[in-house]
Amino acid sequence: MNKYTLIENYLVKFLKDEVLKTGLKNAVIGLSGGIDSAVVAVLAQKAFGENFLAVMLPSSSSSQSSFDDADELCKKFDIKNRSVYIGNLVETYFKNEKLSNLRVGNFSARMRMSVLYDISAQNSALVLGTSNKSELLLGYGTMFGDLASALNPIGDMYKTEVFEFAEHLDVPKTIIKKPPTADLWEGQSDEEDLGFSYAQLDLALKAFVDERLSKEELLEKGFKDELVDLIITKIYHNQFKRKQPIIAKLGNRTIGHDFLYPRDIKL
Repeated sequence: MNKYTLIENYLVKFLKDEVLKTGLKNAVIGLSGGIDSAVVAVLAQKAFGENFLAVMLPSSSSSQSSFDDADELCKKFDIKNRSVYIGNLVETYFKNEKLSNLRVGNFSARMRMSVLYDISAQNSALVLGTSNKSELLLGYGTMFGDLASALNPIGDMYKTEVFEFAEHLDVPKTIIKKPPTADLWEGQSDEEDLGFSYAQLDLALKAFVDERLSKEELLEKGFKDELVDLIITKIYHNQFKRKQPIIAKLGNRTIGHDFLYPRDIKL
């Protein structure tokens, strides 16, 4: 049994166990047409079948190819799905204001998650996350947008590993081969935004995070100064995105300080 078969079996069981222990049996995700949400969708379909819903949430800036890729995935794996257009929510809020791509992109991501959580309430479902370890470490995501979820099966999997895992799961080649993009605005590219490829980023992230090499040791190993500075700065500056809101301690049992029951505690 190869590595990714073991991971697949573990993650399908993880999803089933973590959803069922809440008293719910349904799950929902936002399906973008990208590789991360495609991998989570396939895992969720294996875990929940008819109790899983994939929701496509296009806006006016979304590419047709992303919608087509998401549709192809649903047909291939027989995934129950629906589409909700969120462009009018974004346009109504901003009206004719002149905006940066970043503001529109972040707001669109939050509108998608607002709609997704409402659909989860309709269906008594948990929202599954689709952010990989590379994105989480670098803070490359929108708080209360694509970073929001109840469970995340791929949050400990680097982006390059997600590509390998997608091959194992037989995700359509059109999804695997296209350049990574959050599709927040026309022509947006993850690797152009970050300034390095995920292959370069992941090598440095693994060395710094998993192997615990220092900045000096990374430079000695031949990593570029700009790459090392980028990952270290982003990891530390974006720690707030990986934590619950910090609560000022006033009492004896403060949430996040001393009130630290495990997530699967039972009465």
